Amino acid sequence: MNQGEFAPGYYAPVHRALTEPILLGGAPRAVAIINGTLAAALGLGLRLWIAGAAIWLLGHLVAVWAARRDADFVDVVRRHLRYPQHLQA
Repeated sequence: MNQGEFAPGYYAPVHRALTEPILLGGAPRAVAIINGTLAAALGLGLRLWIAGAAIWLLGHLVAVWAARRDADFVDVVRRHLRYPQHLQA
């Protein structure tokens, strides 16, 4: 049996969208929404336009950089924060 051939009944096609993370502009969706909301609140609510734009740009660049290294970094950080600090090695 060649590598291109599969045994009958043991092949199931998987759509590409089921295996890739959901990104918004290269950043994880939840992080991009939170970052945009914070920047909009600062820029529109407090009328600090330049600070809001700077926070959005910096936050988005950091999120894109982290997502390129590991697309599931949000889940990893969330799991890391769940462990108590007294279990340090």
